[in-house]
Amino acid sequence: MKKSIRTFLKHPTKDNSNRSANPAVIRASTILFNTMQELYEHEKKIKKHKKITHYSYGRYGSSTTIELENILRELEEAYHVFLTGTGFGGVALAIMSLCRPGDELLVSDNVYGPTKEISEKLLKEFNVQAKFYNPDSFEDLKNKVTNKTKMILVENPGSNTFEFQDLSKIIKLAKREKIFTFLDNTWGTPLYLKPLKLGFDMSFSSATKYFSGHSDAMGGSLAVNKKVFKKIMFFYKLSGYRMSADEAYLIIRGLRTLDTRLKQHYENTKIVINFLKKQKKINEILYPHNPSSKNYKLWKKYYSGGTGLLSIVIKSKNKGSVIKFVNSLELFGIGYSWGGFESLAILQDLTTRKKNEYIQSRRYYRFKKDQYIVRLHIGLEDPKDLINDLRNGLRYIK
Repeated sequence: MKKSIRTFLKHPTKDNSNRSANPAVIRASTILFNTMQELYEHEKKIKKHKKITHYSYGRYGSSTTIELENILRELEEAYHVFLTGTGFGGVALAIMSLCRPGDELLVSDNVYGPTKEISEKLLKEFNVQAKFYNPDSFEDLKNKVTNKTKMILVENPGSNTFEFQDLSKIIKLAKREKIFTFLDNTWGTPLYLKPLKLGFDMSFSSATKYFSGHSDAMGGSLAVNKKVFKKIMFFYKLSGYRMSADEAYLIIRGLRTLDTRLKQHYENTKIVINFLKKQKKINEILYPHNPSSKNYKLWKKYYSGGTGLLSIVIKSKNKGSVIKFVNSLELFGIGYSWGGFESLAILQDLTTRKKNEYIQSRRYYRFKKDQYIVRLHIGLEDPKDLINDLRNGLRYIK
């Protein structure tokens, strides 16, 4: 019987041998075989990408991580899914697997800070040049493609500033020029956008965020098509970028309620935005909520739903008062990451370039004088309480 994704997420895996509704947590370094012949045959199965229940060595994963791979492969409609110990590990895995000396990497200027740092700083030491393009200009991307361009790295929507790009145009360009494509789909998740089905070679999600959903696990998911599978598997096996069985178990647990949680995040977010858009101290809400906006049209074109992360643009001559606003919030925790059950708030300074810190400055986003971006993650609390908290905090902004 064919099941919907909603049903599939509730029944993906069980531990039948122990009669448990949840999978077993298998921690292993050495994987035992009955004979040398069995070991040889199993390694052949792995090489041919056959269905397996265990690897030949713990560095590649365990039965628990394979269970998670299988769930995400179904969700992503992928040829294979690689799991990493942190979210950013999945980004690094893609770049380090495919880029070589002399190559160029085209990167959307609105990517996550560490993605910008590995592209701009580390790759330079390997003679790989990163070029950053304006996420609001497909022409800028097109004009920066050369015969050395190996990969286009897109984050959609953009980190903190939430630009949405016309993804089909990027795919068409990349296929014509024989360029690999990567999409960071952490915001939308494969529940609302399937990048591989759209034509991307790689679909990345930070499993730390909505996949886990409980702010207690870290991991990355890199779903790939057949074209890039062998190259990424080669580096994956050598690098040891694997996820632990314990983290995989926690993420499997989170995935069971992914659809339910995202629906509530989105409902809460719409209610909170309806309050925020009436506040005079907020100049702009960076979220696809306005049907007349460009971002709304591109979101609607590609996504089947929305999630709980947004930014608000605050106009103030006193940065200290914006910090006081964030500090005063009782229900919004101050901290990095997002995607858990709780609401979060953080002031994002994207205008400076400080030595030895994540490179967060933007080449194309135009900041107006006395403008500040506060990123909000709307959690699963009662939205009325969140609104009251924000209302009390906004009075500190001068």
